[in-house]
Amino acid sequence: MEAFLVSTGIVALAEMGDKTQLLALVLAARFRKPWPIVLGIFVSTIVNHAMAGAVGAWVTTFLGPQTLRWILGISFVAMAVWMLIPDKIGKDDIEKKSPRFGVFGTTVLVFFLAEMGDKTQIATVMLAARYDAYFWVVAGTTLGMMLANAPVVWLGSRFMHLIPLRVVHIVSALVFAALGLLALAVPA
Repeated sequence: MEAFLVSTGIVALAEMGDKTQLLALVLAARFRKPWPIVLGIFVSTIVNHAMAGAVGAWVTTFLGPQTLRWILGISFVAMAVWMLIPDKIGKDDIEKKSPRFGVFGTTVLVFFLAEMGDKTQIATVMLAARYDAYFWVVAGTTLGMMLANAPVVWLGSRFMHLIPLRVVHIVSALVFAALGLLALAVPA
């Protein structure tokens, strides 16, 4: 259960202000069909995080727990720094014409591509390497992604201005730094 809860929290936190969260907002504004967008995010996330989790689980076959602890700690500290660099979505990231694959297919495709090499994908790899609970890590990271993105799709820009994005990034960076330092300080 720890793997599930930690994975959910870390990915929900990492997703705040991330380019895929901004992409969810752009898709919601562009297509105004929340259900296919949310379902597309869900499918894309499961596929992407299942692959990332498999990589993380594979890494544990040749790296020892001490090495994994150091990699996890350093990667969380690096994510803290990365959180302070805001993501942006360019005007050309979503085509202006009608989607070729429909709203659902377009969401799956652009979310999958946007998630490649992203903070949450890297977090999924590291969490799967840390915990011997592949299913719970993937389920948790998927839930974290949905907790961060589904409200953005449904509520859109109506409430995005209430909390400055810079504050969210700073708080997230502090949490990641604390988790990284804790992982480095406490033996596995």
